[in-house]
Amino acid sequence: MKKLFFELNTPVDDGRPVFLTGSFCDWYPDVPDLQMQQTGPGKFALELPIEVPEGYTFEYKYTRGGWDHVELNHTGEGIPNRFFPDQYTYQLDHVPHWRWFGQPFNPDFLPKLELLSETVEMPQLETTRRVQVLLPHDYDSSDKNYPVLYLHDGQNLFGAGVGFGSWAIDQKMAILAHRHRHEVILVSIDHGEEERLREFSPYKTQFGRGKGREYINFIVHTLKPQIDAQYRTLTDPSHTGIGGSSMGGLISIYAGLIYPSIFGRLMIFSPSLWVSPKIYFDAIRFHSPSLTKLYLYGGEKESTYMVPNMKRLQEALSRQGYESQEQAPWFQVSIDPIGTHEEAHWSREFPKAVEWLFFK
Repeated sequence: MKKLFFELNTPVDDGRPVFLTGSFCDWYPDVPDLQMQQTGPGKFALELPIEVPEGYTFEYKYTRGGWDHVELNHTGEGIPNRFFPDQYTYQLDHVPHWRWFGQPFNPDFLPKLELLSETVEMPQLETTRRVQVLLPHDYDSSDKNYPVLYLHDGQNLFGAGVGFGSWAIDQKMAILAHRHRHEVILVSIDHGEEERLREFSPYKTQFGRGKGREYINFIVHTLKPQIDAQYRTLTDPSHTGIGGSSMGGLISIYAGLIYPSIFGRLMIFSPSLWVSPKIYFDAIRFHSPSLTKLYLYGGEKESTYMVPNMKRLQEALSRQGYESQEQAPWFQVSIDPIGTHEEAHWSREFPKAVEWLFFK
């Protein structure tokens, strides 16, 4: 017979008790003797109050008092049962998120959605565009200034999405709020419908003359000054990001290359690098006056060339002889072996990218 010890770390420290449950207690989620003792902020411990025989294995999970408060993964999805192997007597676990009264997040934590305008003027492209702003849920009760992340393809970022689905960034930010990683202003820019490919193309391609420079100039010279004037923002490049997927990922790379003194945080999902091979040569000449962080995500099921192209881009950006580590870009490369070219995967990756780009 042996004693078993469990320790748990969680960034969600909201006052709810933590319980251990499993096959050893018929999966009752709130047995008083299995309530863990809090040993510090977000830290809990328990000595299993029963001795188990040698060779005994079991499955288990953590709850906060019921199955409607069970542990979830970092994106708010369920996880498989944990397994305690017989050769151990001590287990250290981490729970990034918890169900909240049966929901994947507290609805009070949803960002505050504001319509900047249905017709923001785009003088660089001689047109207008809908722009929406998602503010942290506690923005009005705070006097803080916030980082800003500019995102393309606004039609597919929150709500039900149009045509191809949604990233559900509003829900993902509510999930991040549970672990205090929500303090970022998101600016959603609708794409130009039939002009989307040209607006997101930095160079001349098979789709015609690219309008990517004009589109980025709109963000830099027209939209960003308006956002900075209207909201409490942190305006330096270390607090200003741009991101998107597919063609939106491509134009985000380009924005970071031509305006490194504006965009110091790049969220690049499944970039369409095949459209503009010239971007590799521009990447070789990349130089930033301050640290640039790039989050690169791609799925191995997207195409034969997605992951190799991403690695080629990373190599091109890293090729220069930087005078100091502070000048060299930082990369987080995330490869999904089952990832396909669709919103569901980008939605799942979004919280990880936000945390890495903007939080320690």
